[in-house]
Amino acid sequence: MSELVTLLSTGAPVAAAAGGAALARARCPRLYWSTVGLPWSVVRLLTTYGSVMEACGLAVPPSRLRALAVRATTRREVRPVPPRRGLVRPTATGLRVRLRLAPGQEVADLAAATERLRHAWSVHAVHVAEVKPGVVELRLVGFDVLNDVRMPRTSDGGDGLLRVPVALREDATPFVRDYRTVPHQLTLGATLSGKSMYLRHLVAGLAPQRVALVGIDCKRGVELAPFAPRLSALATDPAEAGQLLPALVALMEERYDLIRARQRDDGATSDVWGLPEEERPMPVVVFVDEVAELFLTATRKDEERRDELVTHLVRLAQLGRAAGIYLEVCGQRFGAELGKGATMLRAQLTGRVCHRVNDEASAKMALGDIAPEAVTAACAIPAERPGLAVAADSSGRWTRARTPYLSLTDAATHCAIHTHRTPVLPALARFRPGASTAVETVPAGS
Repeated sequence: MSELVTLLSTGAPVAAAAGGAALARARCPRLYWSTVGLPWSVVRLLTTYGSVMEACGLAVPPSRLRALAVRATTRREVRPVPPRRGLVRPTATGLRVRLRLAPGQEVADLAAATERLRHAWSVHAVHVAEVKPGVVELRLVGFDVLNDVRMPRTSDGGDGLLRVPVALREDATPFVRDYRTVPHQLTLGATLSGKSMYLRHLVAGLAPQRVALVGIDCKRGVELAPFAPRLSALATDPAEAGQLLPALVALMEERYDLIRARQRDDGATSDVWGLPEEERPMPVVVFVDEVAELFLTATRKDEERRDELVTHLVRLAQLGRAAGIYLEVCGQRFGAELGKGATMLRAQLTGRVCHRVNDEASAKMALGDIAPEAVTAACAIPAERPGLAVAADSSGRWTRARTPYLSLTDAATHCAIHTHRTPVLPALARFRPGASTAVETVPAGS
């Protein structure tokens, strides 16, 4: 009887702890990582680092001097040398450790071994990022951070003019939409893919900044009309867009005249950012939702209208950056079959974000010309993960990222709070949405 009591007194707490850990791992992965996963992973990494690196082929033969010293002092077998490891830095989602590459190694060597390192150290994922020549950072992620997206409190440089942390990457770092670095972007996504959520975060993130926001929403304004208090101009159909786009082109030409006048006054600059702050015009971000509506035609007259619209869009994409005008082109479908000018416009859109799409051709149109391997990742996005997307740019780098949930009401309220920051641009004053549009209630959309 006493043995049974002893077994129960010791086994019950162990079983309860094991059950609690299993439940926390499934329901509260962040809690499990902080209490169980983090200490275990640190111990595992520190104790097996050398053997794991050697097994993964990431260790190199030691220098001749070191080999001679080892033989002379210990008479042991000379073993390969792994990359020199720095301090292990725990984070809320994983671990970070910097490595100094051994002679003859490159970043691609570690990137090719990330899957083996993930299994060796029992973590969810391993990512490699170059810090500087010869130094890389291993980012170990303890759990699937894209399952329940929580943006980090520190935005890692996301603050600043025309910079918006809009999503979370799969390596637990924020995906920052930086218009100064990537001036124009193409964002695709089918219905209920999370494209509209991505757009809401952009508008809400830019609302507190000293930026003019312009909307072209050919879905009768149901996506952008709730943000009307913060919009300096809004067009809700192709006819209004046909008037707004020429006005934007004229505004761009005025700014080029301003830059040219400054050059004549012995000021060396080729864009608005080289102008003195008191003379610098306010940057303008143009959101184009359902861009395919600008390309669709039914009659010959529509074709003339389409050609004019596309010409203005291409001109803004080619020349707008220097004038402080940036494009965010969104749509459910984008392909060469839209007509003349589609591929020309795409070529000017440096950034690409592809949510779940209904056909492979759209994914290829978004990513195929800059990161062919990302097309497969975009086509594999499941329908039950809205907001998940593949983000890439013209450098060929790409990553998976997911936008956190933001309701339309919260985004519209945030814009209404910052109504006083809405600039009045004389060239676009006649397109300023009325107050009645701002209070219109619309469904959440895609």
